[in-house]
Amino acid sequence: MIYSTEVMSMCKVAKGANHGSAPIPQEGKWTKVKEIKEVNGLTHGVGWCAPQQGACKLTLNIKDGVIQEALVETLGCSGMTHSAAMASEILPGKTILEALNTDLVCDAINTAMRELFLQIVYGRSQTAFSEGGLPIGAGLEDLGKGLRSQVGTMFGTLEKGPRYLELAEGYVTRIALDENSEIIGYQFVHLGKMMEMIEKGMDANEAVKKATGKYGRFDEAAKVINPRHE
Repeated sequence: MIYSTEVMSMCKVAKGANHGSAPIPQEGKWTKVKEIKEVNGLTHGVGWCAPQQGACKLTLNIKDGVIQEALVETLGCSGMTHSAAMASEILPGKTILEALNTDLVCDAINTAMRELFLQIVYGRSQTAFSEGGLPIGAGLEDLGKGLRSQVGTMFGTLEKGPRYLELAEGYVTRIALDENSEIIGYQFVHLGKMMEMIEKGMDANEAVKKATGKYGRFDEAAKVINPRHE
């Protein structure tokens, strides 16, 4: 340890305030965290790249400071999907400090890791007050049936108005309009359910029919249009 001449010439003053770190909530306990191995919890971080062309939602399940589970969801950039594939291999097995200082290939994923790190070390995790936390695999529950990310895709112009393209229910195939040309419902295909049925041997056309649903006053439509082509 090297000290400057100015410091060496100073007299020693006793350190009075030394009460340690404040406790944070972790998996149903109040914990005074001093080391990375004492960090636990499941939580999310959202990140973006410098041009803000794409975004990432990162979910990690951390036990004893080590990442046990990683869910990487990306939007808006084709290259980011390949970065996410690499990040899903890189993250499990690393401590959260290692992960913070690891190149996760994409700025948006790196930023998500930074935001998640802040959440977890400040005790702002989703499992802060859940005794024992959540089991490994809980991240998949965010995806729902068919294990597809919750995606919302809408487009609108001043000239032609809004178009619903994809919602939580699924891929929108038709939107229903009333006599004023206002949207009153839509028809959708739940792609996750459809692919599961095809995987089990069902004919693709039959699977599409079974995975198709409608929302709102679709049956009352004065006009039905394809939102991508009409």
